[in-house]
Amino acid sequence: MGKAKQGILEVQGTTIGLLARENVDYISLTDMAKKFGDDVLIYSWMRNRNTIELIGIWEQIHNPNFKGLEFETFKRQAGLNAFSLTPRKWIETTGAIGFISRAGRYGGGTYAHKDIAFEFGSWLSPGFKLYLIKEFQRLKDEESDRLKLDWNLQRTLSKINYRIHTDAVRDTLIPPTVTHAQAVITYASEADVLNVALFGTTARQWRAPKCVPCRGILESRS
Repeated sequence: MGKAKQGILEVQGTTIGLLARENVDYISLTDMAKKFGDDVLIYSWMRNRNTIELIGIWEQIHNPNFKGLEFETFKRQAGLNAFSLTPRKWIETTGAIGFISRAGRYGGGTYAHKDIAFEFGSWLSPGFKLYLIKEFQRLKDEESDRLKLDWNLQRTLSKINYRIHTDAVRDTLIPPTVTHAQAVITYASEADVLNVALFGTTARQWRAPKCVPCRGILESRS
């Protein structure tokens, strides 16, 4: 996995760590458990047969490299007095991606994909789970608003630069004797230079069904 970005949530007076790896959100189960006890709660939750089925099915849906035979072994053993399971053992044995186990005093502990973390929250306390989901969604909404602001700023700067660039093309590169149609072609060609520099694609490539980059600059000047 790529480098992780860290963040925090504040839920009912409890600080809960977040990790984002490759645009996938993981929530700290260790921090969630602190509100009610310690990591022993995570191990108790993972001894439950319903939990094993939940995290196993989640892996089967999202993880093509998940080891199903090992999962079936854990599922058969779940509920027995001698059965125990930790997140690290689950990861190492099955190749699971729904959990992250991190060492270290700061930012260490057990993290789980938000789908799994919400279920752990429900096991701890249904009310706590609802507050956790609400706070998580608030954070996502704020991130979305920031991205929209950045995108609008980028578009504004692109438009300004495009006007400056095409004016320079008009004044220095286009001879006074060319027709309007010829001038449009020149503008379009210069605009694609900006498109590729700013967004990595031409306007024509952007409109193709297989291409989904930022919209960029119009191919011709309006």
